[in-house]
Amino acid sequence: MTAEIINSYSHQMQSTPPFKLHKNSKGRWVLTLPGQEDATNIQEYTEVVVVRAFPIEAPEAGISILSCDAHELVWIDRLEQLNDAQRESVQEALREREFMPEILKLHQVSGFTTPCTWHVQTSRGPTELELKGEEDIRRLSAKTLIVSDRYGVQFLIKDLPQLDRHSRKLLDRFF
Repeated sequence: MTAEIINSYSHQMQSTPPFKLHKNSKGRWVLTLPGQEDATNIQEYTEVVVVRAFPIEAPEAGISILSCDAHELVWIDRLEQLNDAQRESVQEALREREFMPEILKLHQVSGFTTPCTWHVQTSRGPTELELKGEEDIRRLSAKTLIVSDRYGVQFLIKDLPQLDRHSRKLLDRFF
């Protein structure tokens, strides 16, 4: 389904225009586009934001560069279509904006009623998260979950069947 949405949207958009994405002296992302009529009429947008259309299902496809007032300036069908410099700057901008550690293992939970504390191993190291309620575990697909802690940090369980048996057993108690 996601691929169909990306493809239909991609066909509606024009091809990715040439662009340069870089940081200014204040550490803000700046997008430079060549002018429509000629190369001397350069357009520059400050404080742009790079976002993924489908960050979990299709992270390498459907990326948008938005102006500070949320108007789409550039649509990128696929990261692989960009040259190395463009791809590196887009990926760096995405890394700065996105923070969703992946839960790789559940070591233990303080209880099976909420609120409770989970001790987990994530893609960014070991941590504890406090689950306020069972509604903070959202199923995105048969094998993908998002868990939100009490502070609003979201953790991803990308492939539920790939978790070890102990982790799956702990998670089963919450469904």
